[in-house]
Amino acid sequence: MRFGIVILPDQRWSVARHRWQQAEEWGFDHAWTYDHLGWRDLVDGPWFDSMGTLTAAATVTSRIRLGTLVASPNFRHPAAFARQVTSLDDVSNGRVLLGLGAGGIGFDSAVLGGETLPPRQRVERFAEFTELLDAILLKDGTTWQGDWFTAVDARNNPGCVQEPRVPFVLAANGPRSMRLVSRFGQGWVTTGPDADDLGEWWDGVAALVARMDARLAADGRDPASLGRYLSLDSAPVFSLSSAQFFADQVGRAAELGFTEVITHWPRESSWYAGDEAVLVDVANRLLPELRGRGRSVSRTRPRRLG
Repeated sequence: MRFGIVILPDQRWSVARHRWQQAEEWGFDHAWTYDHLGWRDLVDGPWFDSMGTLTAAATVTSRIRLGTLVASPNFRHPAAFARQVTSLDDVSNGRVLLGLGAGGIGFDSAVLGGETLPPRQRVERFAEFTELLDAILLKDGTTWQGDWFTAVDARNNPGCVQEPRVPFVLAANGPRSMRLVSRFGQGWVTTGPDADDLGEWWDGVAALVARMDARLAADGRDPASLGRYLSLDSAPVFSLSSAQFFADQVGRAAELGFTEVITHWPRESSWYAGDEAVLVDVANRLLPELRGRGRSVSRTRPRRLG
């Protein structure tokens, strides 16, 4: 089992810098931030750009992997975003994990003045976004005319440090997104279902795992080639409510075959409200003993499938 932590981009760098460095010192395997122009009721408070934040984090760390949880086509164009991804991979010396998702409704989809798309169209746009981003990161000089995006001779030179490109960790709960995971993903991340009951949430996660396994089997893909990431804090109870609760949640994730779990840095109020002392206890005492749980997954360089 490997462990990740989300550090929301809601603090000035004078505060946030310590958190990214501390996450590495504690032994977290990956650290993430949200890729939004503003998020839920935090939209009226401080908020910073994800790629700038991750680039700054790359300069003050040396080992921990860094990622977006998740970037979406709500305000990203593959040609421009590919340049940012390549730059971040270069600055971090090949430590990027690129979390990608369809994008939801709310501030990101409204602030630029566009229409709010229904779920099916958001997934269709996500599919094209992922395929075009993959093409640009793999080949210098991509021309594309699609339903959602256009690119003319889009360049990627010098390309990513990681070969053949940065790993894609694709968010998917539905069948069409899971097909994208099977084709393009080196990792799959899920938030589980919407549920108010913890047991119901875990039942839904188990059903999603079964659906993902069936998709991989249908496509003839080795399940061990896919990293499996679970966002624990999408459950109705915050994973860092206590150290014991965190350990219990990790155990349940391991039983379902997840190779990675992701928690959030506790905040004083609102989303992910909790006590930082619990995080300190988990990091110093529990991470080493919990690390041996979970399904083994290939650590080879990412490769394109399909």
